[in-house]
Amino acid sequence: MTNKWGGRTSERGQGLVLGLLLGGTGQTKKPGRDGPTDNLLDIDAYIEQARQAERGKIHTIFLADALVTSETAPKPGLEPVTLLSALAARTSRIGLIGSISTSFTEPYNLARQVLSLDHISGGRAGWNLVTSSAGEKNFGKPLPAHDDRYAIAEEFAGVVQALWESWERDAVTYDDSGRQRVDARKVHRIDWSSRHFSVQGPLNVSRSPQDKPILAQAGSSAEGRQLGARIADVIFTTGLTETEPSIEIYRDFKQRASAFGRSPDAIKILPGVAPVIGSTDEEARRFWRNVIDDIDFEEGRKSLASQFGGVDFEGIDLDAPIPVAELPQTAKVEGRRSRFGVFRDLIESGKVRTVRDLIIYHSSGAGHWFPIGSVENIADQLQDRYERGATDGFNFLAFTLKYELGLSALTEHLIPELQRRGIFHHDYQHETLRQNLGV
Repeated sequence: MTNKWGGRTSERGQGLVLGLLLGGTGQTKKPGRDGPTDNLLDIDAYIEQARQAERGKIHTIFLADALVTSETAPKPGLEPVTLLSALAARTSRIGLIGSISTSFTEPYNLARQVLSLDHISGGRAGWNLVTSSAGEKNFGKPLPAHDDRYAIAEEFAGVVQALWESWERDAVTYDDSGRQRVDARKVHRIDWSSRHFSVQGPLNVSRSPQDKPILAQAGSSAEGRQLGARIADVIFTTGLTETEPSIEIYRDFKQRASAFGRSPDAIKILPGVAPVIGSTDEEARRFWRNVIDDIDFEEGRKSLASQFGGVDFEGIDLDAPIPVAELPQTAKVEGRRSRFGVFRDLIESGKVRTVRDLIIYHSSGAGHWFPIGSVENIADQLQDRYERGATDGFNFLAFTLKYELGLSALTEHLIPELQRRGIFHHDYQHETLRQNLGV
């Protein structure tokens, strides 16, 4: 069955999978404009966001992480596993996925942390595998080159998954009095030995309530795509402004998964999106202009430097054209290569021309797609991408934490519209995150 766009209808699969990036927003605000919800140490604010997302039946919340902070504009934040463990006790159904770097931790420690969170939450935990682009000065070890980081990450993930499986499903039983019994014959060493890791095992945490935690991966460089297609359950990608390139990325991930002998349905592709929602298109545009007026462009320059391989924007007039010839080639960038590639493509195509344009684009959705319009307009665009085969769902970023633009606009207006159209579920169908994601 086809729809008005000639694509697939809501009969496709289980419907949209929706995630929410928890915490901050994309904006670089002027001094003195921050409100209480900008406090990234406020556990009550995180709890309210998580509960609100759960009331909206969003599949999972997602925490990004940074192992370093800017020396010129430092910002405090909480460590993901610690924060998600606190949220696990205050929620009951929503998934809990946190970013942990393979460059600056150990497989055994990470496997133990995430599986502990999984038991605490009753089978709702996941790990977002990231390789990090900075941190060597804090951890006392060199940061490998970009391609080497992904080779290490693949070995790292193999160790973690082997540890998660080191206890058989029925290794732990309980007698009639509730006394725990462990069958030692069903707990196994993994004896992992590879180029970068040597781990004996077994893990000292038993099998997951959902068999094993969800493994997510964020990265769309060639190396990132290979890694994600081989091992991940969920892929977080940069949300692109145009639909056709999004379709190409989606198909590429699915084809790579098939080449590894996996079912294309075994992974869910979730690009980021930061919708600006109003009761009308004009109201949404007015909301967007008001928030853009709050941007601190000088702070925006500093924020861009980390995205552009250290390119210095300090000496360029805000309204001067960006010197494309002076930007590094995408393949030469050692940091967030895929995100840099998105920005470079926008500059080369002329869609983003000046430093001011680039800061506005980055501030509006942290580099992700930020459609602007009424509830119906935004729902049309999301449905279009879903039914044309550009995505399995979306990872939402609240455009701002202000009520009329942020999470409430998603949970109280946009999600009910998606439910009305039959492309998003009305309630969680299962207890565990793996079952609810359908992977």
